[in-house]
Amino acid sequence: MSEHYDVVVAGAGPAGAQCARDLARRDYDVVVLETESEDEFPRQSNKSTAGTFASMTGAFGIPDDVVMHYTDEVVLESPNEHFVQHQPGAVLEFADFKRYLVADGRDEGAEYRFDARVNNPILEDGEIVGVKYAGSEELYADIVVDATGPAAPLAKKLSVCDLKRKHQAIGVEWEMEGVDVDHEDYADLSDAMMLRLDHDLAPGGYSWIFHTGEDTAKVGLCYIQNESYQRFGNSGMGIDDYLDYWLDSDPRFENAEKLEGKQHRGSAHIQMPASLSTDNFMAIGDTVPTIDPLWGEGIHKGMESARAAAITADRCLMGNEQDTSADAMAVYDELWHSRVAPDMRTRLTMTQLLYLAPNERYDTLMRDLNATDMETLSQANEGGWRSLAKLFHVSDLPLLARFAKQRLAE
Repeated sequence: MSEHYDVVVAGAGPAGAQCARDLARRDYDVVVLETESEDEFPRQSNKSTAGTFASMTGAFGIPDDVVMHYTDEVVLESPNEHFVQHQPGAVLEFADFKRYLVADGRDEGAEYRFDARVNNPILEDGEIVGVKYAGSEELYADIVVDATGPAAPLAKKLSVCDLKRKHQAIGVEWEMEGVDVDHEDYADLSDAMMLRLDHDLAPGGYSWIFHTGEDTAKVGLCYIQNESYQRFGNSGMGIDDYLDYWLDSDPRFENAEKLEGKQHRGSAHIQMPASLSTDNFMAIGDTVPTIDPLWGEGIHKGMESARAAAITADRCLMGNEQDTSADAMAVYDELWHSRVAPDMRTRLTMTQLLYLAPNERYDTLMRDLNATDMETLSQANEGGWRSLAKLFHVSDLPLLARFAKQRLAE
């Protein structure tokens, strides 16, 4: 007899585990298939900076013991200026966070199978009805959810996602001690998450210092190897070279040391999703991709996409007349665009413009942010074009022309 579940979830990352957690609470038979072994989980997938906002930890019931440090402010830096905004946040111990979601989901009734890499969909009449995993093993389900991230073995074969290499951001980070988070020449980063715009350090991207308590911090950078990288970068330097250059040149790291075994690498795609669902199927988290393109925050968005998928599954499976057709599953698409990432396209445009700007424009931006009232800043962050227009200058016309040329080329 073939095994059959209400829902099969591929991937035990934050999105997959949260989706299973929500569905198990609704008493659905849900199983999660995870590539890594349980003994090592999540050694291979411990790839996130794990900076998020207090709204996420509250909304999803995340306990204090998986939080490395709570922060009070977000600091934006340019080469010569900075801007500080009050914004409660949390820097998670990402591995503990992932293990918590798995354990809590199990307590709710979700089943987990490790060493269970999903490799192919099982199709009947062109529709997915199950998955093949761990070589030749098979599982069937009314609904299948792909939460495997950029690998997306199911979503790609179902033509639900179309991740483009040219939109892939790469990142590297070290956990460090001995960091001077209150250096006299810089903004005070005590209890703060800092993002720095500086092409000398991260061409076409940004770098960060996330305070994790006392003299410790997560320090890293990321960028996309696109036009901005080609324009501002050094062809002889890789991402580790840029990070080492920053650590060697910034006085905040003069007495800092990398913590052994505490390096994290990762990647994410910064683009609009091609699609989100089809018959009996949804893609969530970084599979879509679901990430804030402007500042790279993906945990909250991934968790929200998981919850939207669980709501959709509940709607499609409840009652006597279950309907998991593409039309019924499209509820997930509606929720994603209305609740998870309602201003995604605008934020992508803002991101592309931001990384085309030179370092001098970043200094101007920081001065503008400091001179702008909080209501306007809030509306600009939400993608309000009228508020965004107040941050533009006549001298930005060449930048806008270059942006238009880039968009036409795409």
